[in-house]
This record gives sequence, structure tokens and C-alpha cells, in this order.
Amino acid sequence: MKTYQLVGIGNAVVDVISQCDDNFLEIMGIEKGIMQLIERERGEVLYAAMGERVQTPGGSVANTIAGAGALGLEAAFIGRVHDDALGHFYADAMNEDGVDFVNPPIEGGELPTSRSMIFVSPDGERSMNTYLGISSELSSTDVPKSVAGNTGIMFLEGYLFDKDKGKSAFLEAARDCHLGGGKIGIAISDPFCVERHRADFLSLIENELDFVIGNEDEIKSLFETDDLEAALAKTAAICPLVVCTRSGDGVSVLSGDNRIDLPVEKIVPVDATGAGDQFAAGFLFGLATGRDLETCARIGCVCAREVIQHIGPRPEANLREILRNEGLL
Repeated sequence: MKTYQLVGIGNAVVDVISQCDDNFLEIMGIEKGIMQLIERERGEVLYAAMGERVQTPGGSVANTIAGAGALGLEAAFIGRVHDDALGHFYADAMNEDGVDFVNPPIEGGELPTSRSMIFVSPDGERSMNTYLGISSELSSTDVPKSVAGNTGIMFLEGYLFDKDKGKSAFLEAARDCHLGGGKIGIAISDPFCVERHRADFLSLIENELDFVIGNEDEIKSLFETDDLEAALAKTAAICPLVVCTRSGDGVSVLSGDNRIDLPVEKIVPVDATGAGDQFAAGFLFGLATGRDLETCARIGCVCAREVIQHIGPRPEANLREILRNEGLL
């Protein structure tokens, strides 16, 4: 039976990227520069209207797992895709990236494979239109006990908390992971997601999780406060390890009475997409390989710095080489 260092559970979304001009956005009724959730029919219209599509596997936690796999971890991803062209593309692409895609595409799946249609205009703005599709239907049946119980670290995507079946899957995965001696944590994902499910989120963090990773807005949303320090203290009181990214202001890591505040080099991003995902990849790589928390945070910052210097949410450079040059590997 295979043992993993890191397993992620999250939305399996194909990013479909196409270039366009502002006139196209206006004709298609696409609001420029933002992410919108769309329904199936709208998704099919936009997908058909895209010219010269470039497709890449996406999803927040999937990006994290791919980044950790690129660093050398034995990693796997659990997501739900349909037995359609995009579903097979997603599964094959994850496997080719060195990450085991645990579940095969679902034959006769209830919805098509999830996709985000991303229109890039000449000024570099990315207008995202996301159809969640089958990935949001993930349930306990998609999480094999043999995988959850045989990983050192399991990482959950907060977005899947929007459905009861997702909540149940998380609870069962957490308990199976702990029974196998592993640690489990969550990417908070979105302040609005917390607002919709605050009580359940806090219960999961307090009773089931070993760590939580989020940005300052997400951490503050847990306790409905604008005071980051108060939110950090309250989160640390219910969770053994709290990691808070603060964009150009650095990273704070709280573990018991130990606190680390790590500054970061401020640079102008080419594309900030994936910064949080790749920070998590680096941090979890450090955690999985037994490094101290400050080193974990430093590795995370290096990974985030790399990904914001190019278009796309996954690393392009040889991160192991970069880490060796920084004295972190």
C-alpha cells in the first residue's frame, strides 16, 4: 500500500485561457478583471466562444499539491472530474506532473468537469468565469481510507465546505488521517466561504485540525474582527499551528507560545495568481521533511516569490535549485 508525504483534497478545475480584446468582453457581457461563478449553460457558451485555448489543470489546493510535488514530495490529489475530454486532460496532466490523481474520471458523472474560462485582455487583465461543475459534488465516497490513512500530511480546500457532503468528507478524512498518524490542515480559501459556514469552520479547526493556513482577511473573518492580532490569538487558542500570509508585509506563524514574524522582499508581481497556493506548497514541503517552522516559512516565501514573477499559478523555474542557492535545501 502506497504511503504519501502529502495529500490534498480540493476542486479539480481546468483553467482554459484565451486572449481577447475589450470589445469581445463587452459583446459577451464579461466583467473585466474579476472572477465570477457561472452556471453550466453560460459556461458552454463562453467555452465555445474561446479561440486558441490553452488548458492547464487548476484549483487552489491542486496547485499547492503540484508545487509540493515539483519540490520532490510523494504527493497525491483527490478531486472529482467527469469522464469527458476535460476530465481526462485534468487527470493525465496531474499524473504527468508527478502527482497521483487518486480517482479516475467518473463515468456517467452528474455534471461536466469543472472549468474556469480565463480571458486575458491586451493590458494583462484576467477575467475569470468559473463553472464549478462536478468538482463541487465531492463526497466521502471520493476519499479512499487507504489514501487518507496513509499520508503524513493532508491538506483541505475550504471552498468544498459549501456543501454538506464536502463537510462530511472532510470530517471522515481528518479522522482517517489521524488514525494513520498523520496531520491534517486546511486552506481557508475565501472570507466569504467562512462567512457562510463560520460555526462549522471553527468547529472543524478546533476539534479536527492540526494546522490552518490563510491570509489576513481570511484569518480575521474567522472571528468577525478587523483586528488581525486578536484574530491570530483566538485562532492559535483553538489550533496548534496557525500560518498567516500578509502579502508584502510578510508571514506570521504561531505554534503554542512560539511566534515567528518573517518579513519578505517586496517585488511588483507580474501575476499574483497562485502566490498563496505556492507559499502553502513550500511551507508544507518543509513541514513534511522535518524542517523547523521558520525554515518552512522561508521556503514558502521563496515559492510564492517565484510564481508571481510569471503568468500562471504553478512554478516554472527549478525550485529545488533556487532553494539550494538560498541555503534552504
